[in-house]
Amino acid sequence: MKSGGKYSRKDFLTTIFLGSLMLPFLQYCGKKVKSLLLKITGTNHVLGHKLWAKDFPQFSEVIHTRYLVVGGGISGLSACRFFSQNNEQDYLLLEMENHLGGNSSNGQNSFSKFPLGAHYLPLPNKENTEIIEFLKECGICLGTEDNGEPVLDEYQMTFPQQERLFYKNSWQSDIVPQRGISRETQKELNRFFKLMDELRVKKDPQGKYWFAIPVHDSSREDEVLKLEKIIFKDWLKENNYHSEELLWLLDYSCRDDFGLGIDYVSAWAGIHYFAGRKNNWSTKYKDQVFTWPEGNARLAKHLSKYTEGKYRSENLVFDVKINDKVEVLSFDNAQKKTKKIMADKVLFATPQFVNERIFNLQKASSFDYVPWLLTTITLKNEFGGDEELAWDNVIYGTSGLGYIFDQHQNLNQILGEKVITHYKSFSTADCRKARKKLYAMKDAELKDLVLNDLKKAHPLIEDFILEMQFHKIGHAMIAPVPNQIFGEETRTAKEPLEGKIFFAHSDLSGISIFEEAFYQGIRTAGQMIQ
Repeated sequence: MKSGGKYSRKDFLTTIFLGSLMLPFLQYCGKKVKSLLLKITGTNHVLGHKLWAKDFPQFSEVIHTRYLVVGGGISGLSACRFFSQNNEQDYLLLEMENHLGGNSSNGQNSFSKFPLGAHYLPLPNKENTEIIEFLKECGICLGTEDNGEPVLDEYQMTFPQQERLFYKNSWQSDIVPQRGISRETQKELNRFFKLMDELRVKKDPQGKYWFAIPVHDSSREDEVLKLEKIIFKDWLKENNYHSEELLWLLDYSCRDDFGLGIDYVSAWAGIHYFAGRKNNWSTKYKDQVFTWPEGNARLAKHLSKYTEGKYRSENLVFDVKINDKVEVLSFDNAQKKTKKIMADKVLFATPQFVNERIFNLQKASSFDYVPWLLTTITLKNEFGGDEELAWDNVIYGTSGLGYIFDQHQNLNQILGEKVITHYKSFSTADCRKARKKLYAMKDAELKDLVLNDLKKAHPLIEDFILEMQFHKIGHAMIAPVPNQIFGEETRTAKEPLEGKIFFAHSDLSGISIFEEAFYQGIRTAGQMIQ
């Protein structure tokens, strides 16, 4: 959920959008597609699983660098940016995949780019100055008015209609259920959001927000930490929240940001979803988000310029030794040979389940990673008929998280095919079992899984499908279950080894959002150059 509040737009953007609605309404086509192309992609888990065996050839090349970064997701890229901006140019980045970005990656077909992971960035809190500086650097924030209001590039923000919900057999233009709810439910919704407004600004005696971004800046008062030890659903019950629509909304929101729903995440995490973002940077846009057809791969591309000539893809690090230097062995999958990298210091911007295999001493037993399935669907242009496809389209009561209209930000009239991306997390008590099941599922099973969701709102959608591309992510994000964010094992996992090996990843924040990954890279690179 992206909050669904009211917002203002420049007249020319609204005119462009409304003008498209004046085109002749397109009608559903009753002729079923004869041929449906199904494709499966995913992260390179086959190469990654070689860490279990470590059956690699002896090294045949030695590389020297001052700083080595392992992992080319947002944390690793952010660290490289920090090095470069602090006059440290002797660094090298290794990435297992054949591209940079991690979960901020994308694909592309003949009709549109589309995300293969994270797909938007909310407006940051005014306290998040590092992110704001980055947005200026990217040309997303164009400056600041005399009154402090940021000048933002509206072409990189969601156009109307931003979001809609299929509820009680019709679409409504907000994610929060509205039409036909009971008076009791409306009272609960009002009470919940009033409490979130209060917690959004609540601070401890030291002046720290109870709920902050990055998580590191949040209060550690006992009253706050207690919320991290209990399940969100139990907290809701204790506070007399029980209406079906509210519980669905909160469960959807947690699955959307954390992968797991209210049955599993901590109360602290569930509240943080609503109270962590302060809506205090811009008075004009408030609930707007930045988005692009390729999702957050746009942001990863901006960060990637700091790795030009300084990174190597398809490299799997499998062994590390600390002597006078740090000796790192990496298997180059493209060249099929092992290389030794000698570095003064090494940053592992990799998740803990990877570090566990590399070091044989850091245990990731308390770190739960939720598997996700992303399905990009190419549809005939006639799909939607007289409907107004929103950027974010959610279907009440389904196991999925709805779909993104990937061409929503396109100012041109869509004359070709339409492209949407459906999101599904596997909210379960056993993420390992769900991951194995996901990897084992064939294209026909995946097709049925996704269409069972979509047909609740679009019963004829199969008649319009030309292609479905399934993207499996086995370890998509860390789950903020109780004791994950502020627990002892997470604290220990952050500690450097002998002042030479450092760790940075969003799983060390306990919440897998862009801001946390970005912060982890800055935090750790700063430690390394001290």
